Amino acid sequence: MNKFFILLAVITISCANTVSNSPKTNVTAEIEENEVQKDMLLGEFTKKDLQKKPFSKWFEPRYTNFTPESEAMETIRKNIKDYDIKVLMGTWCGDSKREVPKLLKILDNSDFDYDQLEMVAVDYNKTTPSMIEKELDVHRVPTIIFYKDGKEVNRFVEYSQEESIEEDLAKIVNGETYKNSYAD
Repeated sequence: MNKFFILLAVITISCANTVSNSPKTNVTAEIEENEVQKDMLLGEFTKKDLQKKPFSKWFEPRYTNFTPESEAMETIRKNIKDYDIKVLMGTWCGDSKREVPKLLKILDNSDFDYDQLEMVAVDYNKTTPSMIEKELDVHRVPTIIFYKDGKEVNRFVEYSQEESIEEDLAKIVNGETYKNSYAD
């Protein structure tokens, strides 16, 4: 019985330390980041990362089963090479799981140069170790930002405004008027 109370006291003290506001040691932060990364990507990643478990379970069927609309794809193919793209997403986020496989299929069908693509995964609080989300003013995911000649020209945020993501992207890369879900 005494061993049980001692064990309970140790667990209680241990749990209290994990919720304290004291600064984390590098070892503690590294352990926590590795634990988080088992369930989600955090920071820069590539398409290959999404093709690995556990992410492949949702990525592969959504990528494979998506067929982009051909008229929008014509516009995208003609114009996409002029853009650099940054994607912020959460591997835990339903909207990201729905839209990012489609985006990558669109890019693949457009022969897009992946050197012009940067993908960054956020945690549940939509933050990253590099804090890029603050610099880019990202509050919702996925956020897909399009740059031309080094300047942001538009962004897709969370869900499409038209019938589909490819129609939204076609408007963006064709220089047409487009407002994302949260634009003023």
